[in-house]
Amino acid sequence: MKTKFKNYIDNLQDTICSALEQVDGVAKFEEDVWTRPEGGGGCTRVIQDGAVFEKGGVNVSGVYGKLPKSMQDYFGVDEANFFACGLSMVLHPKSPMVPTTHANWRYFEMYDGAGKVVDQWFGGGQDLTPYYLVEDDARHFHAICKKACDAHDPAFYTQYKNRCDEYFYNSHRGEGRGIGGLFFDYCKPTEKISLQDWYDFVTEVGDSFCEAYVPIVEKRKSLPYTDAQKTWQEIRRGRYVEFNLIHDKGTLFGLKTNGRIESILMSLPKHVQWHYNHTPEAGSPEAILVDVLENPREWV
Repeated sequence: MKTKFKNYIDNLQDTICSALEQVDGVAKFEEDVWTRPEGGGGCTRVIQDGAVFEKGGVNVSGVYGKLPKSMQDYFGVDEANFFACGLSMVLHPKSPMVPTTHANWRYFEMYDGAGKVVDQWFGGGQDLTPYYLVEDDARHFHAICKKACDAHDPAFYTQYKNRCDEYFYNSHRGEGRGIGGLFFDYCKPTEKISLQDWYDFVTEVGDSFCEAYVPIVEKRKSLPYTDAQKTWQEIRRGRYVEFNLIHDKGTLFGLKTNGRIESILMSLPKHVQWHYNHTPEAGSPEAILVDVLENPREWV
């Protein structure tokens, strides 16, 4: 399974990067292939200063070795070895009219001293972070997420949409990072659902990403915007940074397993602002967005 899924995300990286380069029309991804001294490595692809994307990355990694003590404590296990692979992506568009997006699809195995697999699971999801709320975009993104879920279990969309709202939440701010999507973790084989079933589900979600995001970018990328709207975008990006550095488990795992810092922190935007006690004007488009972040909606 680990070989099968690693091959899948390698191919998906190519597909997504090609689609995004076509949307941007100017910038190309720069590729950085790296190795991890303890075992494994990855391929980081970054796009910057394009016509559409100010900064973004589509990264694939496959790492293995001894599970660090901090992660042993986290998982509640004694000495163990692990293998983890995944595709992680964050895109920060130049225009505040185009939403930021994040996606991740990953697979994890843990082994005992004899090399036997003692635990294995899939995780991942995809979510949308607009700076100005366009309800048609929100409905489109969530409809594609629901379609991918419904192909496997009609209960999945509601379950994983709610988990996304709960996970991508800045509890210290009392607001969501964005308008959500899907988030699932520890998807383990059971009597009712096999590891292959989980593979089929996760890859269906991965294959849906371009259909969910690219049409939104195409519709919004040429819209005019003001300096004040750009400032609002950069203030909201500050909230994005806060979540990634304070709450995100993926960032924590990467840092605690001696991951590659440049790849882990690729998710941070190029330009960010923090204003003291900034509050949008009541009834403004900015305030409408914040209200939705504080009170998640059902979009489909």
